[in-house]
Amino acid sequence: MSTRVAARSAAPDAALPRAGVLADAALGVGILMRFILRRNWLRMLIWLIVLAGMVVLVIDSQRSLFPTQADRDAYAKVANTPAIAALTGLPYAAGTLGGILNIKLWMTVAIGLSFAVIFMVNRNGRAEEESGRTELLRSGVLGKNAYSLANWLVFSAFAVVVGLACSAAAISQGLPADGAFVMGGSFAGVGFVFVGVAAIAGQLARTSRGANALASTVLAVSYLIRAVADVNATDDRASWLTWLSPIGWGQQTRSYGENLWWPLLLCLAGGTLLCGIALALERRRDLGAGLLPDRVGPRTASALVRTQVGLSLRLQRGSLIGWTVGIIVGGLFFGGVAKAMVDLLKPDNPITQAFVGGSTNVLDGLLGFFLMANALLVAAFVLQSTDSIRAEEAAGRTEIQWSSAISRVRWAAARMVVPAVASLGLLALSGACVGLAYGAAVDDPSQSGRFALASLAYWPTALLMVGLVVFCAAVIPRAAAAVTWGIYGVVVILSMFGDLFGLPDWVTKNTPFTAVPRLDETFTILPLVVITVLVLVAGGVGLWVLQRRDMVSA
Repeated sequence: MSTRVAARSAAPDAALPRAGVLADAALGVGILMRFILRRNWLRMLIWLIVLAGMVVLVIDSQRSLFPTQADRDAYAKVANTPAIAALTGLPYAAGTLGGILNIKLWMTVAIGLSFAVIFMVNRNGRAEEESGRTELLRSGVLGKNAYSLANWLVFSAFAVVVGLACSAAAISQGLPADGAFVMGGSFAGVGFVFVGVAAIAGQLARTSRGANALASTVLAVSYLIRAVADVNATDDRASWLTWLSPIGWGQQTRSYGENLWWPLLLCLAGGTLLCGIALALERRRDLGAGLLPDRVGPRTASALVRTQVGLSLRLQRGSLIGWTVGIIVGGLFFGGVAKAMVDLLKPDNPITQAFVGGSTNVLDGLLGFFLMANALLVAAFVLQSTDSIRAEEAAGRTEIQWSSAISRVRWAAARMVVPAVASLGLLALSGACVGLAYGAAVDDPSQSGRFALASLAYWPTALLMVGLVVFCAAVIPRAAAAVTWGIYGVVVILSMFGDLFGLPDWVTKNTPFTAVPRLDETFTILPLVVITVLVLVAGGVGLWVLQRRDMVSA
């Protein structure tokens, strides 16, 4: 068998019929699919649990928040606003639990799944090619395009599994099965399209960073087109622009409303077409090259880029801009809907009590909860930014830098400065946006400063995320990313939903975020002092270990 395979792989494409060329190109797809699954099963499992788990959490919380049909009808009236339409989609069927689930969660799951497949397709595609491992695989008896095909098939199947898991989660909570399956199908359909988008981005860009940026830009444009279409809707029907966006295709299934299956055919056709184009592009380019030409940079580096901090800032410029835009949008949204939400909340409702915390005022308690939610978003940026310490070491780029005059401590400290300073600005900006939107609702423009100061109380917590990443990158380098993001996920769940789970106060009130005094709560400095001490210990130990251990590659 090996002799036959070797002979076929050695034969030029022109000497084989078209079917034979395609068969040779795909030789070994099954083996490579198992290989990719083995390398990524944990990441896929975490994404699956988080995305499907949110369905259960949201349904349970909304059932408690809106227990009667009258409550749901009242919410439907409040939800029918341009802001809701722009951010989460048209509020059709808003008087049902399924419709409320769509308003609260559909966009989050669809965007989250799209990001997941974009990052994982490029991690196992363009990044592997960039590191040279794809060339090693191709040098054997595997087909020329087998690795790419296996990559796209695995994460297309992953999108389907996530969709089925979300459907099962909704059915387990008593929602109608037909709407649940349409909802899950819409998630899978959108995810499949962005598998194709990521596949093409991997052919165009030369680096995984560039491929992720291209695919994420397409996702952002798709979201904006969908938002414009929904804002310009007639009643609960989006404008024709929604058909220009894959996200719009998924939403037009209108799960828990009309339950339309045919828009999923657009997703299937679109994803298949994009993967086919990517396959054709891959067969026409050199291994390791990208179809887009590299941009010629300046002959000399600027004074800022010649510094370690300046270089780190330049490399993260796009990410910082993206997170800034997202946090501004989140802040304006939270501040704009707070007053309307308070009108629907009952003081004795467990959801209300979870929002309010220790505040004496329901509105201030809800706004404080929103400030904490934005602080959690800032912490996600901090984790991503600080992770460059481990990412550069794993990629082998630190070997030359560490062998020069700069010390490891100074090198790592320069990469800690950017998330530390940027988080301070992002927290102030997010608080100001919440206050600006809330102030516009209550006709009090002075609220921006008050909310910015309240948001800045979370800065020590953001610095703790920096210290955590440095500590893990130094002590457990190969598992650092998984451990830090895992801890972050647990903290998010405990901070946002701990009270709803009925967990004891010593657990829910002592996370790095819930320990910080909220808006209108009695301010105590002790939690901030304790968090600051933890920052110094984690960061100091991490830098000390990093200075003394051997370099650890991927």
